[in-house]
Parts: sequence; structure tokens; C-alpha cells
Amino acid sequence: MPYVRRIVDLSHTIGPGMPVYPGDPVPMLTPHRTIERDGYNVLGVRFGSQSGTHVDAPVHMDATGATVDALPPELFVGRGVLFDVRDLGARERITVDAIRAAAERVRPGDIALFHTGWSRYYGSDAYYTHPYLDPDACELLLARGVRTFCVDAPSVDETPADGQAEKGYPVHHLIAAAGGVIGENLCRLDLIDFPDPLVSLLPITIEGSDGAPTRAVALDLGY
Repeated sequence: MPYVRRIVDLSHTIGPGMPVYPGDPVPMLTPHRTIERDGYNVLGVRFGSQSGTHVDAPVHMDATGATVDALPPELFVGRGVLFDVRDLGARERITVDAIRAAAERVRPGDIALFHTGWSRYYGSDAYYTHPYLDPDACELLLARGVRTFCVDAPSVDETPADGQAEKGYPVHHLIAAAGGVIGENLCRLDLIDFPDPLVSLLPITIEGSDGAPTRAVALDLGY
């Protein structure tokens, strides 16, 4: 029987002072009930669907796409394949050449984990200058059966700089068209130092939502 030898937490904590994607809602946590006044604690929670470590549903970029509560849980749990692209610099593309070797072992249903190392900049302006996935590299993995793409950065596409013309979100659109999902703002990918991690990105099932926060983890299974 398999057992869990180790769990790596891949998630940032949601709180009032956390960074958000430019223009997104800032999280607010407000005591609604307290033990002193009411005999129990209840926290009022307000944040965006894309806050912190989260997943994007197809409807995030496609008005006819599935919402997060309608997606099968199988999309959020699977074998993780790590793509180490930490040699890339600010605003560089993750190209086919950068992932070709690791892509050879990808199987349908695998979860792609792009390790840019950019989570070290979380909370600073540099975080938004992350490397991003080239559409051709995305199409290569889609052709191999990948439907779940994750990154330790705010987006799989380039985050536009201040004053920069909007380039659109080509990788988001490719994955949405394939009925896939995206995980963003992951962290601690460097702690996945074991083969074939079982990755879980199960989100909160928010009705009709374009995405939801997740407690993303990687499990090292023993047998």
C-alpha cells in the first residue's frame, strides 16, 4: 500500500498585506464574531478569485469555458513533471528548447510545474518581471496530453510592464481552449527533490467562478 513520506507545501498565505496581480482586489480579513463578544470566532473574508496561490478555470479567458466548480477534480491531481528553467532571466521566454528534454517523459494527465525561481521575488516589483511560457512550448505539452500548467510566478504569460502595450494572454487562451487549468503563484518548488511527486491543486469550489485559491501540495509517496 502506498503511504505519504513527505508533503511539500507549494502555497503562499492569503492575507491583507500580500501582493496581488496589478488591478486585482486586495484581500481583507475582518473579525465578524469573536470569542470575547460572541463565544466563538468567525472571520469575514474578502479576496479575489485569483488571490495568492490559485487556479484559473477556462472561463477566466473564454466566456463559454467551464467555471471552476464545474471542472472534474482529475484536472487538479496528478503526477508532477518539473521543468527547471531557473537559468532564465527577467522577461525571457520558456521556449521549446528549454523544456524539450523533460517533455520527453510527459504522459497524458501529468501536471507541468515550471520552476523559474521567481517566487524569491514575491512581494517585490521584480516578481512581475518573471519568465513566461512561449505558446509553442505550451502547444508541445498540450499535444502530449498535459492539461494543467503551473508556475512559481504571477502568470504563465508575460505580465505587462507599466506603460507597455497589452500583448494579450496567448498561453492562457491556448490552455482555456483545450479545457485545461493554470496554477499560478506557487512556491517552494525547489523542495521537490524526489521523483514523480503527486501534486494536488484542488481549489475551493466557488459557484460560477473564473478561478479559486488552492492549498497546493506535492506528495512524496512510498510503497
